[in-house]
Amino acid sequence: MAYSHLDLSFFPKNVHRDFSNGYIVAEIFSWYFPRDFQMHSYDNGASLAAKLSNWSQIERQNISLLKDVIDGTVHCKPGAAELLVQEIYTILTNRRIQTIQRVEQDFTDKAYQDQLPMVARATASVAIKSILSLSDVIAEPNIITNQRKVLAIIHRHIEQRKEERTQDPIELPPLLAHQSELNLQMNTSQRLSLHFPDQEAQRTIEIDFFITLDVIHCLLITGVT
Repeated sequence: MAYSHLDLSFFPKNVHRDFSNGYIVAEIFSWYFPRDFQMHSYDNGASLAAKLSNWSQIERQNISLLKDVIDGTVHCKPGAAELLVQEIYTILTNRRIQTIQRVEQDFTDKAYQDQLPMVARATASVAIKSILSLSDVIAEPNIITNQRKVLAIIHRHIEQRKEERTQDPIELPPLLAHQSELNLQMNTSQRLSLHFPDQEAQRTIEIDFFITLDVIHCLLITGVT
């Protein structure tokens, strides 16, 4: 641990959980900037309110931490806390860890999913529940924003499945293959045009993506985090 020389109130054992509320982050910075980080104003609690309050105070100090990394840490997203630790180390020492991840982070479990056989990988609904947690919805209750998040997750999931099928193609009967392609189009477009051989005019089917409301409702009822 890069901060083992500091006399912290507790030693982090679970980096995702222990860095989530920002308390230990403030405590680390308080050793370097004691006037700016008064620990009596921080709450070492696990509630979302405590987390958001702590991180709001930290951000007001103009510490150069990426907003996406902070949000990922608050909601315990895979890889976020580890990247946060690396960024804090860089800020305090002006040295960059050689293994630091410089690529754009989406804080998903894609690396883990890639190790699984295709039949065991997460479905779209599981991907939504694992990426868009209950705390995400509470912290950002705007329905439109969460709709966009869900659509982005679904789009990324479909693109990953398309890539998997390209790498490991399977032979399908012609009718089933046609239906699979049709279903894929219906899930990636908000408007789908279908041609019916028994009619001259083209029918246009509008596909509404208000599944976000159902997903958020499910999260709130089940308490999925």
